[in-house]
Formats: sequence, structure tokens, C-alpha cells
Amino acid sequence: MTNPQESLAQEPRRLACSRCGTEFACDLSGTCWCAEETAKLPMPVKGEDCLCRECLRKAAAEAEAAAS
Repeated sequence: MTNPQESLAQEPRRLACSRCGTEFACDLSGTCWCAEETAKLPMPVKGEDCLCRECLRKAAAEAEAAAS
């Protein structure tokens, strides 16, 4: 029989940045590196997935500049 706790533990998702193609990992347990970022953006737009750290920071800077 499988331990229910083992079923809940998931390996980090391997992703490629929607904008630049850089590969990175996303930890679905809630401890993903993006949680450490001060930049907060809405969930990815339609057709996009997560962004790498560099593209996230760039998108946040562009959103901030557009808002001012």
C-alpha cells in the first residue's frame, strides 16, 4: 500500500521560461524561488507559463514603469 504522505510529496516541476527559454525548477510545495522575490505579478497571461527569475524581474520593472 502507498503511504498517502508520499503521494503528496512532489518533485519540483521542470519548466522553460515562457519568454527566454531558460530552464528552471518550480517547487509546488510553496517554497518556490519566486516566493522570495519582492516583485509580484499576476499569474501568467494566457499562453504563458512561469518566468525565470531574470524575466520575472524584467517584467516587474516594465509593469512598474508603465504604472508610473
